[in-house]
Amino acid sequence: MPNILPISDLRNYNEVLKNCQVGEPVFLTKNGRGRFVVLDIEDYERERAEKKLLMKLKEAEEAVKNGENWLSLEEVKAALEE
Repeated sequence: MPNILPISDLRNYNEVLKNCQVGEPVFLTKNGRGRFVVLDIEDYERERAEKKLLMKLKEAEEAVKNGENWLSLEEVKAALEE
């Protein structure tokens, strides 16, 4: 179950931080609407790494579609011999 708190609870930020467990973000609302998310640093770093990987995969897919950066068999053999 998501952990949702009003942003006014930040006055007692220790309680908010106690609610922030690994894998369980705390969602903060303002005027009843979602506004911020508090994440454990490990979760944040994992999310960033996943995003970076997905961006690289997307770049690779685009390169394949466009035929960019392809090497011939002879070029690969020559590169491996060096």
